[in-house]
Amino acid sequence: MTTSPNAAGTKHGNLALVFVALVLAMLLASLNQTILGTALPTIVGELNGATLMLWVITAFILASTVMMPIYGKLGDLMGRKWLLVGAISIFLVGSVIGALAPDMGWLIAARVVQGLGGGGLMILSQAIIADVVPARERGKYMGAMGGVFAFSSVVGPLIGGWLTEGPGWRWAFWFNVPLGVLALFGAIYFLKSPARRGRPTLDVWGMILMALATTGLVLISSWGGSTLDWDDPRMLALIAATVLAAVGFVMVERRTAEPIIPMELFKDRNFNLATISGLLVSVAMFGAIGYMPTYLQMATGASATEAGLLMIPMMAALLGASVTSGSLVSKTGRYKWMPIAGTVIVAGALLLMGTVHAETAVWHICVNLGVLGLGLGLNMQILVLIVQNSFPLRQVGTATAANNFFRQIGATLGSAVVGSLFAHRLVELLTERLPAAGSGGAGGANSLTPELVHGLPDPVRSLVVESYNGALMPLFAYMVPLVLIATVLCCFVKEKPLATSLEPDLMPESLSEGNVLINSEDAGRR
Repeated sequence: MTTSPNAAGTKHGNLALVFVALVLAMLLASLNQTILGTALPTIVGELNGATLMLWVITAFILASTVMMPIYGKLGDLMGRKWLLVGAISIFLVGSVIGALAPDMGWLIAARVVQGLGGGGLMILSQAIIADVVPARERGKYMGAMGGVFAFSSVVGPLIGGWLTEGPGWRWAFWFNVPLGVLALFGAIYFLKSPARRGRPTLDVWGMILMALATTGLVLISSWGGSTLDWDDPRMLALIAATVLAAVGFVMVERRTAEPIIPMELFKDRNFNLATISGLLVSVAMFGAIGYMPTYLQMATGASATEAGLLMIPMMAALLGASVTSGSLVSKTGRYKWMPIAGTVIVAGALLLMGTVHAETAVWHICVNLGVLGLGLGLNMQILVLIVQNSFPLRQVGTATAANNFFRQIGATLGSAVVGSLFAHRLVELLTERLPAAGSGGAGGANSLTPELVHGLPDPVRSLVVESYNGALMPLFAYMVPLVLIATVLCCFVKEKPLATSLEPDLMPESLSEGNVLINSEDAGRR
């Protein structure tokens, strides 16, 4: 199966091989958001770094978030093939540093380097699909890419746990090398690089201010109310500096020749609606599921590996819904109903999760997680498709990167805010019900491991499980209004016709209603 000429007039070879290379690149990035979760206790124990544990995960997310818009813009200016090759190479360098890290400082540095490459793996893969597949056919490919994240959310912790218990946690980094080499081979040999004329103008000040604003936002959400009180002068200074950096970024973007996130993107209604909806759903998604494995271990007695397996219903439903919705888009060209239905289902799933109590059967929790996965699968990649279909190909990388940037911000805020509320409520409930466990503040609560909890006498264990339940489950219901707002926003999306060929400067509105009809015969004459 071959593609027609792309926007720049170059031909891609076997589309299946191109797609496999892009999926491998996305798999690298998505796995490394989750693979270290089950390995962290062992890592911090060996490297004496419990106080820095948060940054093993946060450093990767922060670096990749900052780099997303940069890769998106550079891809539009310079072409995406060699940027993807560079991103994979940077990621592999970070993996080797992590595998050899002698202490936590080196490990965190390795995660930063991985993130610098990982941001490009996610964005460039999605943008390259837009380069080689018309929007009408793109749904099935985007659906499969959405399934990669569902697959990684479950398989990542399982692989991390298996490697940690077997050859050792360092193999969670060495594991990336053969996968990365395959992705590198595919990118070099199967992707073609359209020629770009002229020397690109880089938005250096925009990059610096965006990095400062994003870093500040992550630090605020991570430290606020836990490491630092909200009224602490250092926290107030950090908030002020973040606001100033954000304002400065907007001012620079309005004036520079080639902005990283052009302000003109926000003139498009569909971009605004899809981006805000994606941010709100990400807050709910990552806030909801990020702490479920911990709850399952504490409440059901599951091991770390078993807790990962109990998340499979969500992964399977998300994967199935994502692939099926993508195929339906390709067959029918209709897509507006999917994110609307998806957000309604997500809201219902969050309500169901909010009713879970300490005695709820495990199968019931798994069913609820499956419903949540179904809603997410109908929503996530369709919102990206809506954004891509709103702009010509010369802007699709920038628009995709901006949409993913704000979605990643939502994921970071959801994880941080829900995590902070969960920890605060847990300490309060343990202090109230078991003063000995709550004494000394968070220290007592932090000492409760799953093994310790399930070795307690039944009455005491029940109180601890009820405390975990009361601390986490009501938070699911609190996020329902956010998802319902996303539902309302999706209702106002304009269902623009999906492009049926690859034209660099043609807007989707011109593809129907008697304007410019492009079909395969027209494309052949070109």
